[in-house]
Amino acid sequence: MSISVLNMFSIGVGPSSSHTVGPMRAAKQFLDLLIGDNLLDQVVRVKVDLFGSLALTGHGHGTDKAVLLGLTGYTPEGTDPEIIEPLLNQIRSQKELCLGETKSVTFTEERDLLFHKDRFLPFHPNGIRFTAYKEGNGELLMKVYYSVGGGFVVAHDQAKSGKIVQEEIKLPYPFKTGDEILVHCKESGLSMVELIRANERAFRSDEETDAALMKIWEVMEACMERGMNVEGTLPGGLNVQRRAPLLRKKLDERGNSQDPAHVMDYVSMWALAVNEENAAGGRVVTAPTNGAAGVVPAVLKYYKTFTRDPTDQGVIDFFLVAGVMGILFKLGASISAAEMGCMGEVGVACSMAAAGLTAALGGTAQQIENAAEIGMEHHLGLTCDPVMGLVQIPCIERNTMGAMKAINASRLALFGDGTHRVSLDQVIGAMRETGRNMQSIYKETSQGGLAVNVPEC
Repeated sequence: MSISVLNMFSIGVGPSSSHTVGPMRAAKQFLDLLIGDNLLDQVVRVKVDLFGSLALTGHGHGTDKAVLLGLTGYTPEGTDPEIIEPLLNQIRSQKELCLGETKSVTFTEERDLLFHKDRFLPFHPNGIRFTAYKEGNGELLMKVYYSVGGGFVVAHDQAKSGKIVQEEIKLPYPFKTGDEILVHCKESGLSMVELIRANERAFRSDEETDAALMKIWEVMEACMERGMNVEGTLPGGLNVQRRAPLLRKKLDERGNSQDPAHVMDYVSMWALAVNEENAAGGRVVTAPTNGAAGVVPAVLKYYKTFTRDPTDQGVIDFFLVAGVMGILFKLGASISAAEMGCMGEVGVACSMAAAGLTAALGGTAQQIENAAEIGMEHHLGLTCDPVMGLVQIPCIERNTMGAMKAINASRLALFGDGTHRVSLDQVIGAMRETGRNMQSIYKETSQGGLAVNVPEC
């Protein structure tokens, strides 16, 4: 499957890539179909049905808000977080939805946005159905989509055919597994970064790729900076206090500490900052998801701040390799917590960051693959059990743990020569099997684990 590295890092809004970003994109796709088929003028009503995990944790993950924004014409990357609440308040108070910029229809959430918590659609736990009606309540257009993780959306017919991506682009070094990448590197004499770069040229020029990746880093840095400065309580009802600003003040007061664990505090602060912004609905970068959005930027910030002679080229190499690792997990298992539990989010993010850091520090292809393997091996079986369906507890702290493990995994790999007993592909296979065997109550449904053992108030 020809998936670009850039597909693994998309700019959007919080709190969830599968429950917010994906449904917004699906709603926008449905709107575009109505416009493209010249059906918009005939629409008098739109109904949205949410199924499975989207229904069970949709309120806490902002799925209802995302759907309304998408039907209005907004995209995740084009949405200013500041306009979201005023727009939603207007829709809800006037009970009217403007499809695109021209067509207004009556919209009552109790009737037109339904959460089917006891029903799952085939092919994926995150199912969503859009139906447009004409005069006389006749069905005008109906489409089913699946939000399959990381903001990726697959239409029902596409999912039925087993295709993840619709467009196939011929790559000079095609791969589906980590072993295939290693073989390509050995036979071509290219480093892993050089090989990935060659594949990305099938999508765009080197200059365009570099500019896009540096833009992603710019958004990540801005997210961290905002998260370290905005104080207060996160929305949703758990009354979780933002901790990144307080941690920053304490670290500033401490100055250049001789405590060896000083570096860990900074890494934790950066991860907290991103995921507190995500929980507040701020602008973040999926890496590979929103719930795990703090791991990659925290580890990359560690590279820029605490390693010797960091460069912008190192940042680009980090992203190239991290993105390919995300692609391997997407192809070989899933990056959806609704399918894999949190090992599909924070576990994959840890593996991506470990590999990316190893590449930025000059590791060999074998060391990079080893770092990615270590990162996931020690997340196998990690559940997704958000309290009250909010991407807060345990999600925010969990990103700090994932970032720490990524740095450790990279260091372990770099101390070795790349030789190791367990391969990345074997770990991905174990992850896939574990996810399939994991009970659904531990896969983003808030029906097990911490979600039922921590009082909500």
